[in-house]
Amino acid sequence: MAQKSFVAVDWGTSSRRIYVIEGGTVVADEQEDCGVTRFARDDFPAEIAALRRRFDGRPLLLCGMIGSNRGWVEAPYVPCPASLDDVRSGAIEPDDGVFIIPGVAYDDGTRCDVMRGEEVPLFGSVARGLVDPDALLCHPGTHNKWVELERGRVAAFRTVMTGELFALLRQHSILGELLQGDPQPGAAFRRGVDHALKHADLPAALFGARADHLLARREDDPASYVSGLLIGTDIAIGLDNAVEHRGPVAIMARRDLALLYQAALDVAGREGTLIDSDESFVAGVGLLAGELL
Repeated sequence: MAQKSFVAVDWGTSSRRIYVIEGGTVVADEQEDCGVTRFARDDFPAEIAALRRRFDGRPLLLCGMIGSNRGWVEAPYVPCPASLDDVRSGAIEPDDGVFIIPGVAYDDGTRCDVMRGEEVPLFGSVARGLVDPDALLCHPGTHNKWVELERGRVAAFRTVMTGELFALLRQHSILGELLQGDPQPGAAFRRGVDHALKHADLPAALFGARADHLLARREDDPASYVSGLLIGTDIAIGLDNAVEHRGPVAIMARRDLALLYQAALDVAGREGTLIDSDESFVAGVGLLAGELL
């Protein structure tokens, strides 16, 4: 039976992306700068109703921060190890034809972690054969997720605030004027990654980038060098947290960011393979919608 037409919304903190899906195919998609923090909780029912009218009453499948304690209705986390069926079973229906997908939580008694939204493309990437069911996956963004998949389940993961740290340094630190260019995976970036992999001194190395600039020791691309310091530290954390995974690391991100992580992994002596995050997300929501709608 053909899959029902529906609308999937990847609703984050600062933005949301809307996909209109018919028969498993995206027929329209839109990016909007209206994340959950733009709305008071009491505003969400009217916003959801507006979305239903806008898309001709199609069912809504909502993912991400919309189901958090800062969103509309909280969908409790599903604990690791979490399968697609576990996440689907944890979905809630706060209004007729409107479903919120829960996030996933990790707690080994020593360390805790959470994700909301990233679990959807993870399951989709496995279903599409883009990622092995037993794999180490790197999902960069504002907060990078290092995810260990076992038999297609989210077995464990660790979050690193790399993207947010770079943004804070660019906007609010003494390094800001040096970080206005877009980082590129060239020599300066690779030098930063190499330093981070060899030295556990990130706070000092960051100021060192400023000193290098002031003393004209290095004049080439400080934004890429600092990005390399941060992503190199990120890579070191991710690989150290999953030492048993020796194969390629799957990288799921927009292309420019994915290429930076691929270059950083190369410096670390590891292979990184690029995964289409949009294809993975659409596959994931399709799997969830198949049973919910």
